[in-house]
Amino acid sequence: VQVAESGGGLVQPGGSLRLSCIASGFTFSTAVMTWYRQAPGKEREWVATITSDGATTLYTDSVKGRFTISRDNARNTVYLQMNSLKSEDTAVYYCKTTRTNGNVWGQGTQVTVSS
Repeated sequence: VQVAESGGGLVQPGGSLRLSCIASGFTFSTAVMTWYRQAPGKEREWVATITSDGATTLYTDSVKGRFTISRDNARNTVYLQMNSLKSEDTAVYYCKTTRTNGNVWGQGTQVTVSS
């Protein structure tokens, strides 16, 4: 059971990035998927969640209207489209799901917003 993030990088303020998280080892189509982030010197914080069927999405207030979480169950992949990026979005972004044996985290992907 694992998840693996990709798509991070360096982007200027106002720019966009799309993160991907590919899952394996479990039935992805039944899993709620969540993105978190951790900025330097800060605790990890919740960013967005999507239900197994993609019908419901939730966002932390600071990213509402700028970020979009989506999923492709045929590709076992969840995405985080990030637009209008700000310097305060700089963080390592993690994908997470919860299975019977506990939480499954990826290794994270670094997003740096800087001019």
